[in-house]
Order: sequence, then C-alpha cells, then structure tokens
Amino acid sequence: MATTKQREAAKRNVKKAQAGARSKQTLKHLDKSTRSALGQEANAVRRGDSPTRAELDAEARRLDIKGRSKMGKDELKRAVARARRAS
Repeated sequence: MATTKQREAAKRNVKKAQAGARSKQTLKHLDKSTRSALGQEANAVRRGDSPTRAELDAEARRLDIKGRSKMGKDELKRAVARARRAS
C-alpha cells in the first residue's frame, strides 16, 4: 500500500502531466493560413484526392525507394513521383 507521501507525489505528477497536455495544444497556436492549409490537406485525403502517408510508404516500398522511413509526407510524394517517372 502506498504511503501518504507517495500518494501526494503521484497526485502532483498527474497534475503536471495534465497541465503539460493542456499547454501543448499546438494547432490552435499556429497562424490562420497554416491551419487552413493543414485542413485542406486533411480534406483532400478524406476525399481520396491525395494519398495518405501509409499509402505513400507502401508505394515507396514497392518502388524500393531508399530512406523512405526518414521522409515526411511531401518528400515521399516527390520521391514516389520521381521513381515512377524513372521506371
């Protein structure tokens, strides 16, 4: 069974974690144009106009693109497009 001191320390840790989670709401701290661009990209993926990162990764794996795990989504898009043109 936990002592009073341990319970108090656990309660403090939970409060710190909750405060940290509240303060790290990063999307609402971005400027309006960036939020808008992120929303447009998400909508394009939902509509099927743009592939997801997982789909791009699978295509890159099929095309045997090196370094794909370290690439971001936009970089993967470009690498897949280049590899498709080359083949």
